[in-house]
This record gives sequence, structure tokens and C-alpha cells, in this order.
Amino acid sequence: MPQPIQWYPGHIAKAERQLKEQLNRVDVVLEVLDARIPFASHHPQVDEWIGEKPRVVVVNRRDMIPSEILSQWRDWYQAQKIQPVFTDAKKGTGVKGVIKAAQLAGKAMNDRRISRGMRPRPVRAVVMGLPNVGKSALINRLVGKKVVESARKAGVTKQLRWVRISDQIEMLDAPGVIPWKLDDQHNAVKLAICEDIGAASYDNQLVAAAMVDLLVELNLEQHLTERYDLDPLDMSGEDYVIALGDHRFQGDRERSAVTLLNEFRKGILGQIPLELPN
Repeated sequence: MPQPIQWYPGHIAKAERQLKEQLNRVDVVLEVLDARIPFASHHPQVDEWIGEKPRVVVVNRRDMIPSEILSQWRDWYQAQKIQPVFTDAKKGTGVKGVIKAAQLAGKAMNDRRISRGMRPRPVRAVVMGLPNVGKSALINRLVGKKVVESARKAGVTKQLRWVRISDQIEMLDAPGVIPWKLDDQHNAVKLAICEDIGAASYDNQLVAAAMVDLLVELNLEQHLTERYDLDPLDMSGEDYVIALGDHRFQGDRERSAVTLLNEFRKGILGQIPLELPN
């Protein structure tokens, strides 16, 4: 296991405080997860923060896992009485389902208003999740144009802002929130592999080695063998990073590690889930 990964930049404490204040004003919570790591990308305190509010689980990056694994996750969530929405925010796949689910979840609020003789109002939804799971890309897709900054790295959204999706829906784009202390280091390593945590918090070589070990553990090592013509089965992840450096990069271990991580993150190694619904 690599050295402890901890990442809690200054703006996150402030964002978390503001988010908790705004939660009183929202009708429905859209929790965005990373399809490669739905367990590790779930913030452990979200349940406590939102209480009884309706929640829509949005599993983003559906394109990065095989369809049979996606079906397994759908079955798993449905067994927990959760109806997930699977999206690819970059391409826009599944985003209509997010609007539909948010409107349905907010319907009870407007039914109450009407029963009290009040006029219906737009449903207020908050989009929340860990850094870099695709929240801003999702909002841009929902609006149909780029209204919030989005990039493939953690910590781009720094402040809360309301975005009007339509006459029926307003959304609060919240910065990624992460636990101030990452107690589960296995999950922290998965967040680092998927780039759902700031790069300053980890060592590329240690995380790349952990990724190789994890792929072997999940019987997915063929992705590495096919891509690099180097079988990881007879060596540790650390030795694999070294061997790949010797094999491809004149002994440069850092370049070897960065290549492994980048090619996983960009999908060049294939559709690879790092967690399965057990």
C-alpha cells in the first residue's frame, strides 16, 4: 500500500460549509459517482448531510466500463431500492434521464405547494460528488451549452453557483467535496488512479504500482499484457513499473508510471472497472 494519501485543499472546507447551508434550500440531491469506482467515489457523509431529501444517484463515465458490468451495477442498485441513472456527460448520453429523475423527485414539493394554494416553482437540485467525477460536464450537457468550467482534473469548480436548466429546474453546481481525512486508503488509492483527487497528494510510481496490483487481483491483467507486451502476473506492481520503464522508456520509471495512469484514465487500456458490485 502506498504512503497515506490525504488531500483537502483550502477551498474545499469553505465549499463544504456553503454546501451544507444551501442544502436547506434544495428539493433534490443529484449525487454523481464515477462508474469505475462507485463505492470509492461515494462521500461517506452524504447520507448524513441530506437526511430525508430525495436523492438521484448519477453514475457517470458509463462509457469507461463494459456494458455487462454496468448491468450488474444497475441490478445491485435496484436491489438497494435505488433507481440509478447512468451517464456519459462528455457525450451527453443519459442526461435526459437525469432531468426526468430530478423532476420526478421534486414533484412532491410542488404537489405540497399546490395543495396549500401556492404556485408551483422550479425544482431546485444540487449536483454534488467528489472532485472530477464529471459534475460540471453534466451541468453543461443539461443546459446545452458551456456555462460552468469543466476539465479532466480535480478541483476546477471553486465556488457554488446556481444554473437555470429550464423553467422547471434550477441546479446548484457545487465544488467537489472530499472527506477531510481519507480513512480508507484502499479507496484513496482508487481515487488517485482515477484522478478523482488532486495530483499533489500522491506519488505517480506508487499509485501506478497499486493499479497494476489491483488489475491482477481483479483478473484484468490482460489489458496490460495486450497494450505493453509485458505480462504482470509474475511480478509485483512496483516491479512492473520498473520493467515497463526498461522495456519502453530507457529505464525512466516516472514516465512509465505516468503512461500507465494516463492510458488508464483516457480509456486507452480499455473499459476497466476497478470495483464490482459484490
